[in-house]
Amino acid sequence: MGTRRPTARLEDPRIPVRVKLAAAWTSFMFLYAYVDILAFFKPGVIDGIESGVVWEFDISQSLLTVFLALMAIPILMVVLSMTLPARANRITNLVVASVQVPFAAFNAVGESWTYFYGLGVALEVIVLVLILRYAWTWPRTTPSAPTETTSPDREPVRAQQQG
Repeated sequence: MGTRRPTARLEDPRIPVRVKLAAAWTSFMFLYAYVDILAFFKPGVIDGIESGVVWEFDISQSLLTVFLALMAIPILMVVLSMTLPARANRITNLVVASVQVPFAAFNAVGESWTYFYGLGVALEVIVLVLILRYAWTWPRTTPSAPTETTSPDREPVRAQQQG
């Protein structure tokens, strides 16, 4: 009989909330974009675009500006998740992800390709729920002692001695 050797454990470093949020918003952005890109393969979509219609809307500068603004939300959330102060970051992520959930679900309303759009919406909502969870459970720190300061990532750091 063989002897069991202890197996080495993989290191599992703690991932900062900011990184989790930025990664989740990046994933959401890719899902959001690829559902729209893959929808071009639906029969009749390209014909509609060539005739100046997207879904039921006439293609115009205003329509494309609205589409760009909607797409800019998850794009900007990647940057904001990495740069906003913790409190503002948490609140912004909770608000924006909460607004995006019904918006994602609205994209499937009235669509005949229920498997395709249903899967797209389900995946987007799962990522948004993760964002809400990460933001809601953002770790709290206790006030630091007078000899400590807080780094930009809100980790306690010893202040340098002057003198």
